[in-house]
Amino acid sequence: MQKITMYCTAFCPYCVAADRLLKSRGVDTIDKIFIDKEPQLRDEMMSKTGRRTVPQIYIGETHVGGFDDLSALDKAGGLMPLLNN
Repeated sequence: MQKITMYCTAFCPYCVAADRLLKSRGVDTIDKIFIDKEPQLRDEMMSKTGRRTVPQIYIGETHVGGFDDLSALDKAGGLMPLLNN
């Protein structure tokens, strides 16, 4: 299974929803980068993704986007192939 990296904050409901969705698809470990604990990481996230909202999710080297993007990918049947690539 691909490595999952998620930029998030401690109290973000969309981050929690993304975590739940990924775990329901068999993901054991999510490397969480808490941008509220280390503010310079928000700049890193924005530089990498061009977005300022959380979560920002990477599956392997692929930037999936936020929770809405992750959910749409799952509904379209693209999440599992990406996770297992």
